Amino acid sequence: MVSTAHKQNRSADLRERTFRRLLVWLDQGVDTNGQSYLVIRGRLLGYFDRKNCLHADELADETLNRVARRLEEEGGNIETEIPAKYCYIVARFVFMEHLRANEKEIAALDNVSRQANVMSNEDRDRKEKMLECLDHCAAKLDSSQRDLIFGYYVGEQRVKIENRRSLAQTLGITVNALSIRACRVRDKLESCVKECAGRQ
Repeated sequence: MVSTAHKQNRSADLRERTFRRLLVWLDQGVDTNGQSYLVIRGRLLGYFDRKNCLHADELADETLNRVARRLEEEGGNIETEIPAKYCYIVARFVFMEHLRANEKEIAALDNVSRQANVMSNEDRDRKEKMLECLDHCAAKLDSSQRDLIFGYYVGEQRVKIENRRSLAQTLGITVNALSIRACRVRDKLESCVKECAGRQ
């Protein structure tokens, strides 16, 4: 059985051999110590920059990786007059694929956005129905219950506490007794609203 370390070493050797073949092919028989590679990579970066690609460096590397893989398949030689010309041909294909991928991503984002809008419309409709049901059910309460429940929930924080104290004094009951009455009216109201919403 081949060990994992051996497989990794073999994979690294293949990558290095593929990269060296690419350097030799770009040099066209003259050892430039990697300068030809840097020059063509710089040109590819410029090409993708002019196409307004956000990740020009990644696309340039992908282009050179594809060229290197093709060299590996062809045994170290690709029939072309100028290596740079072939690299540009591959770069055009990479760019076209990049555009198609972007279009799919934009379409997917549009779809998510549409779904979010549908959800928000559904939520809006549900809230409107609940408010209609609340109005309907509140109208069914007698006036004293209606005044009590709406008065009980008026205001925020400190104002709400003062309002409840004042309401309890007006009714001649304790704040605790007011809370119990409000709870009963609220339960009645909630039950009516649920029933109403279920019918719609």
